[in-house]
Amino acid sequence: MRHRPRRLRRTAAIREGVRETRLHPGDLIQPLFFKEDLAESVPVPSMPGINQLPLDRAGEVARQSREAGLGGVIVFGIPARKDAEGSGAWNPDGVAQEAIRRVKEAAPELCVVADTCFCEYTDHGHCGVLRESGEVANDATLDRLARVGASQAEAGADMVAPSGMMDGMVGAIRKGLDSSGFPETAVMAYTAKYASAYYGPFRDAAESAPAQGDRRSYQMDPANAREALRELELDEAEGADIVMVKPGLAFLDVVTRLREAATQPLAVYNVSGEYSMIKAGAERGWIGERELVLETLTGFRRAGADLILTYHAQDAALWLQEMA
Repeated sequence: MRHRPRRLRRTAAIREGVRETRLHPGDLIQPLFFKEDLAESVPVPSMPGINQLPLDRAGEVARQSREAGLGGVIVFGIPARKDAEGSGAWNPDGVAQEAIRRVKEAAPELCVVADTCFCEYTDHGHCGVLRESGEVANDATLDRLARVGASQAEAGADMVAPSGMMDGMVGAIRKGLDSSGFPETAVMAYTAKYASAYYGPFRDAAESAPAQGDRRSYQMDPANAREALRELELDEAEGADIVMVKPGLAFLDVVTRLREAATQPLAVYNVSGEYSMIKAGAERGWIGERELVLETLTGFRRAGADLILTYHAQDAALWLQEMA
């Protein structure tokens, strides 16, 4: 036979030489959960290996992330007190702002992304201000999001990442950053964030489950793909620097569609449910954790993602270094 594809699979050296997709620790961003007034780390039961962290550990985890060669971290804050507006989210001395300052102090060169949303800060668990009807008031939320983004930039965030799927959120935050003296702070937009069943463990970690109702009126319908292109068009026009698809595994087709259409870097969020399923299978001995994690992350890169937000980041970086 003239054509034998197996010739290029015969040895590890040949396979490495012709490999089409590369995965590097610098492609990975580690989510971190900091809880106010916490004295020591608290494991998240539904996410083995992930903890709610006290602020005193911010420097330690920053140095670990830097030494692992990660592309960055994304900071989530859990305040001691919540209210209907989520006002703790823009408090200059809030838990996220203090965590950002401590991370940057310990590892100034580490890229720090700030979660810019309200679900961890509101007493109702939704991503914005509520009307009397219980519906999120889109435009009233935008002004508050701009305040949050500016306070996070002031604390030292390199990027802010609005995740609430409010119409016009990227433009409002961009305007707020520019007018507050932070024109160089980037916006990583959650461009296509779906109302997904994969978020359950995250809501344990971030203590952000809605007290009533759900988020289907503002997050995207998982059945829709073309709609993501419309969201991309809007985010581009409003000044997004990086665009994102969330979740990852069930939406690889959307990742590829956005990669083909977008000029900006593209991120994907390998979410909590995806993480916990692998952890549960590995704990039972049903799957090989290391092999499946690296295959999954490589799949995101192959689909077109430039950056991957993943709870596996620290472990995956270590494995990749061992394989180098």
